[in-house]
Amino acid sequence: MFRIWAKVMRGGRIARETTYTREERFSYGEFFRYLAEICGELDVPTPVLLKTHLFQYAKFNHVVFRPSDFMEEVPFEKLILENLL
Repeated sequence: MFRIWAKVMRGGRIARETTYTREERFSYGEFFRYLAEICGELDVPTPVLLKTHLFQYAKFNHVVFRPSDFMEEVPFEKLILENLL
């Protein structure tokens, strides 16, 4: 089981948040699916997922997506995914 806390930051504050929970074991091969489901819950577009994002999540237990990581314009400053241990 794993949990990911997702936060949409606007103006230095949390605009939206959700906790994504799965009963299965965490898999980096499925990370894009997790990301897409989280973005669907938050009603935001899904960002482009790069290797550096995966490395950042693996090394620091969180990853930050900025507006430049999205293909369309977004009305927020950051999307943060944080692993809840």
